[in-house]
Amino acid sequence: MDPLSDVKLTRRDMLIAGALTVSTAAVPGASAQQAAPTVANATPEPVTAGVTFTVNGKQVTLQLDTRTSLLDALREHLHLTGSKKGCDQGQCGACTVIMDGRRINSCLSLAVMHEGAEITTIEGLGTPEKLHPMQAAFIKHDGYQCGYCTPGQICASVSVIEEIRQGIPSHVTADLNARPLLSVEEIRERMSGNICRCGAYSNIVDAIAEVGGVKA
Repeated sequence: MDPLSDVKLTRRDMLIAGALTVSTAAVPGASAQQAAPTVANATPEPVTAGVTFTVNGKQVTLQLDTRTSLLDALREHLHLTGSKKGCDQGQCGACTVIMDGRRINSCLSLAVMHEGAEITTIEGLGTPEKLHPMQAAFIKHDGYQCGYCTPGQICASVSVIEEIRQGIPSHVTADLNARPLLSVEEIRERMSGNICRCGAYSNIVDAIAEVGGVKA
């Protein structure tokens, strides 16, 4: 007599039993596969490096994740929040600072690249008691509205005048063999990387022109 002859299974019972058998056999393998990525995906410690530079006349040394932008080093580590994070892609100019006499977008530059640099932010240009001439001109000519872009605009403006005085040409300089003139056209071209979403451009040009000694 067939010992299984008394066992009565429906087709549905057979399918369920088969599925349970396959699942049981697969569990150990699945557990092993889940455990492996845990080790592989462990977050590595960030690579850090020390950097020393001078900010607003004061020498500072920071130990930073090597991926830290100069803007984040200024804002998050030195708490100099005058430089603003706008687009964070170098397109709006709100993060402009002066480094070794030249304007740069601090969001696009890694802090560890600037060992020994001299950096000036809006906090280093003047004080509430003694404004920088460009700060005073912006106030006089109402060169700001919401004010978010103003620190970057002022840092860029100071550098623009210095660039022209040094004879550095721009895209609109007619004669590359002659010293460029500090004109409204030169100011507009050189300031084109600083965006003012409020649209105070004409007032900004008036302020820069006054400091530069030209008629807007």
